[in-house]
Formats: sequence, structure tokens, C-alpha cells
Amino acid sequence: MSVEGSNGAIDRFLDMIAAERGAARNTIEAYRRDLTDYAGFLAGRGTSTTDVDTASVRAYLVSLQTRGFEASSAARRLSSIRQLHRFLVSENLRGDDPAAILDGPRQRVRAPKILSVAEVDELIEAARAAAEAGEGTPAQGLRAARLYALVELLYATGLRVSELVALPRTAARTKEAFISIRGKGGRDRLVPLTAAARAAMAGWREKLQVAAPALADAKWLFPSDAESGHLTRQAFARDLKALAGLVGINAGRISPHVLRHAFASHLLQNGADLRIVQELLGHADISTTQIYTHVLDERMRAMVRDLHPLGDTKDD
Repeated sequence: MSVEGSNGAIDRFLDMIAAERGAARNTIEAYRRDLTDYAGFLAGRGTSTTDVDTASVRAYLVSLQTRGFEASSAARRLSSIRQLHRFLVSENLRGDDPAAILDGPRQRVRAPKILSVAEVDELIEAARAAAEAGEGTPAQGLRAARLYALVELLYATGLRVSELVALPRTAARTKEAFISIRGKGGRDRLVPLTAAARAAMAGWREKLQVAAPALADAKWLFPSDAESGHLTRQAFARDLKALAGLVGINAGRISPHVLRHAFASHLLQNGADLRIVQELLGHADISTTQIYTHVLDERMRAMVRDLHPLGDTKDD
């Protein structure tokens, strides 16, 4: 099979994950990039996805290392390759899986960047003060109100940034203590919604209705003139870093994803169950949520120290 033939097999695989798994466009494009690179490597060795052997798959993984790929990126490539070959076997396009016996590169598990509760409080308070002050031009006041709503919502819900910026405007109308989110793979989940987050959304929508009524009629909670019709992840990240600078938090320590981590870590620190946090974050697999085990370890040590009958004893 030529590289064109390999790409045909890849297209069939991508069609499958779109139809059967409900994979998002960004997910499909990530798979496409990984597998197109793999197919190009195989073509250079005179083979293809339907007749490649284990040695050639291993050679591809070695090539990633020589090209400077981190272990996490190489592991993601191997995951894509494994899924492709399992699909090819299931479709009778080949009789064996050459990637089945390969081990992935060893990865160093990194604890996520964490903000303290006090730092998050400072961020939220700074955003609230700016939104209420309404200083500067009308556009600046509107942007401040939007940022406050975004920060309150993100810390209250733990949403992925892609889910946050694409919320429908109907989310601002809810009187409930939760909202329904359709996340990765088309999976629905409920996430908590605080009174402060509801108030911040309402304040943002009121200001938007006055300053830009045409935008307020759009279907998005955070509309913009971007191609998607809603605020981009990059624009939110930029505004969040600027806010962090105002309260003395290094820009390298802050991002929308860091606030999502703070949501999860602070819940666990206060006694939440790991399975509950998994559901709130929308993780399909508990192993993804286990990056927070360092929080649980600290909590368990504290429990032993505070609750064990001999916790206060010291060695002689």
C-alpha cells in the first residue's frame, strides 16, 4: 500500500471515531496529524499501515526520540497508532496488530501547577473590583465584566476552557445550582454553579445588552467576532495573564487550565472523593484524574497525624 493507501485507511479510522465516539474536531485533527506523520515514515521505509511489522513501528518510536519528542508526546503518538491498528484488524484490513506488544516510553508524572486558595481569591477579587468599577472606555468596562464572569465560572465549575468559552447564552438564565455540559466524546455531565458565578454571568449579560445589543442576541454566552462566533481560548488566556500580573502572580504560573486544576485540587484538599472530582472534570478514565494523587497523599498524611491515636507521639 502506498502512502495514499495508508492515508485512506487513516481516513476510515477518523470517520469511525467521529461517527461512533463522537470525537470533537480538534481531537480528530490531532489524530490526523499523528497518523499522517506515521504513514509518511512508513512510506519512507517502503511499507504501509496494512503490512508494517513491529520492528518498523518500534523504529518510528525511536525516530520520535531522535527528533526531540518528549515522552508524553511519543506516548500519545503510540496511543494513536495502537488505536489505528486495532481498527484495521477489526475491519479485516490486516490480520495482526504490530503495535500490541510495544511498551510506551516511560513518562515522568508531573503534578499540575497549583494556585493556593488565597491566590485564587485574589484573582477573583481583582476581577470583581475591575468589573464593578467600570473604569476606562465602554469596551474596557465590558471586557472587565466578561473576565470576571469567566474567572468565577471557571473556578466554580472546573470546565475545560473549550467548554467554557463555548457556553450557550441560555446558561446565564438558569436558577439551578448546576448547569449541564456536553464535553469530550459527546458525554453529558452536571457541574456546580455558585451564586457568585450566576451573579457574574448576569452582570456581564446586562452590560453586553446595553453596550452591544447585536452581540447579546448571539447564541453564545461570550460572543465575539471570531470565526467561531464566541470568545477564543487564546483571548481568555491573554486577559487572565494580565489579571494575574495585577495581583503579583507570575504569568508563567497561570492559565485557564491552571484554574481548572485549582478547582479539582481544592475540592480534594477539602475532602471530596476522587470519583466525584472525576465526574465533575468530565474525565472518562479515573487514571486521568489521578494526577491529583499528590493532594490525596498530603490529605492522608494529615489524617494520620490528626486522627491516629499515636499521631502526636514522637520517637525518643
